[in-house]
Amino acid sequence: MIWTIILWIIIGFIVGWLAKLISPNKISTGFWGTTLLGIVGSVVGGWLGSLINVGDGAAPDNFNFWSIIIAIVGGIVVLWILSLFGKTRKK
Repeated sequence: MIWTIILWIIIGFIVGWLAKLISPNKISTGFWGTTLLGIVGSVVGGWLGSLINVGDGAAPDNFNFWSIIIAIVGGIVVLWILSLFGKTRKK
């Protein structure tokens, strides 16, 4: 159980960091904000993927390359939504 939570935190941070790196909307967040972005982005990406029949949706036991890509896309979508409501800076 504890290792699952630690794995979610690590993968969430990596996905959030990659989404922030790719997205043109730059939002300053710390470690926990980036991790939360990655976790929420993974859920959003899994939900969007299940709507268009890409991947296995939000199946937590199916971890592969495409699930990371879908999670990053979900993170970018979350960043885009956040940019509509907050201050962002463009690089």
